[in-house]
Amino acid sequence: MIGRWWTSDRYLKAIDLYILLLAIVGAFAAACGATQPPQVAEPEPAMGRVADGSTVLVEIAGDRIARLAPTTEATTAWLWPGLVDSHVHLAYWPVADELAGAGIAGVVDLAAPEGTLGATNELHVIASGPMLTRVDGYPLTSWGSDGYGTSCADAACVTKMIDRLAVAKAGVVKIALDRDGLDPALLPAAVTAAHAKGHKVAVHALSDASVRLAAEAGADVLAHTPVEPLTPETVTAWARVPGRAVISTLAAFGGSLTAVENLRALRAAGVTVLYGTDLGNLREAGPSKSELALLAQAGLSDADITAAMTTVPAAYWKLPIGPLVEGAEATFVVLERDPRTDATALLSPRAAWLRGRRVR
Repeated sequence: MIGRWWTSDRYLKAIDLYILLLAIVGAFAAACGATQPPQVAEPEPAMGRVADGSTVLVEIAGDRIARLAPTTEATTAWLWPGLVDSHVHLAYWPVADELAGAGIAGVVDLAAPEGTLGATNELHVIASGPMLTRVDGYPLTSWGSDGYGTSCADAACVTKMIDRLAVAKAGVVKIALDRDGLDPALLPAAVTAAHAKGHKVAVHALSDASVRLAAEAGADVLAHTPVEPLTPETVTAWARVPGRAVISTLAAFGGSLTAVENLRALRAAGVTVLYGTDLGNLREAGPSKSELALLAQAGLSDADITAAMTTVPAAYWKLPIGPLVEGAEATFVVLERDPRTDATALLSPRAAWLRGRRVR
């Protein structure tokens, strides 16, 4: 008898009545101001095509990619490693949050007060601290008077300062050259001290003479594309050592034809091109449309520009921002189209993840 009752329509009616009672109680509790448990939205899955053209669903655990699950679901989205700007000044223009939200995951800060070194930042940051220069040299008498440069007049001072910055967690050494920069005679000592710490040397060298000097002294990266014409001999001298690089920063200096041609010549000689904006001087808090256009003018294809903004600088600076593979850091962007055929897709990501957290 009991079994027949619970297998009849009475069972379904009892369930309906129970649900109705719960609804009434819930409404009454809400009317009385009772606290309801928060509704937690399910995270939106990160799905898209990866470099080999396959479509995957990214499963994230903590700050890691736990699994790339193949899927046959149709999508126009592409998943790409986070972007890197190889020349910024975050203390001069503090827009780190805006950069992260725009898909910039890593930056190289090439001049900031010493006290900023080691600061916690969600972005991956490699910083130089103050750039080395001469007494009353660049940038101490202009935009960098508030600690963005430090002056030295002898080799002992140079070595001591580089050691001190390394202790403060600098990851690269920046040196000002040209007429108002560090005494050229001190550059070899600076390069030796920096390399002893395992640090690359970035030089502010806008003239042909300064680039030649930097090449002879063993510097590693030009902090800007030079704005004065480079002779073929100087281009060859800079390219002679494998692994040397140039940071573009074309838009920050007005995108002159001379600078564009210098970048074209350096790249043709085998120099590594790194996307950089000189953020702070250039006021675009995210991927720079003007810089992309100038890189294209210098002869870089969409695939070349994409590499210069993502995988190449990540590898050059040894940042943990790389191809999407299981176990890697979950730092990537979701794009509307393949950036290798249209690099402007990098300007406005659909979404962005940084260290496993969605930031856009």
